[in-house]
Amino acid sequence: MLSKINITEAFSKILDLEHPYVVADVNEFQVKFSKLKGEFVWHSHEDEDELFLVVKGQLKMKLRDGEVLVNEGEMICVPHGVEHCPESEEEAHVILFERATTVNTGDAVSDKTRAAGRL
Repeated sequence: MLSKINITEAFSKILDLEHPYVVADVNEFQVKFSKLKGEFVWHSHEDEDELFLVVKGQLKMKLRDGEVLVNEGEMICVPHGVEHCPESEEEAHVILFERATTVNTGDAVSDKTRAAGRL
């Protein structure tokens, strides 16, 4: 049976930062919701591209050759192999579109590495 997802309601269930939660599976991809605040970890993904859609707040995508400010209602796609570090001064609500096999910290194992939960 088909069901809809209320984005605001789903984000209200997320109580921890930097932990991705799967809300939908689309073929070999997943739609994940996450709340971010502060600097994440520098990392890259060898084989996976990542799409970040900011639904609340602002995200700074730090890159080795600069940075891109992603505002509410905007998105950015980070191609595979590109080292990046998401950062937000205030809490940002972000929807990620990525392969189901994508690890949140990519090639960097840290205390921020988390398996995606389910909402």
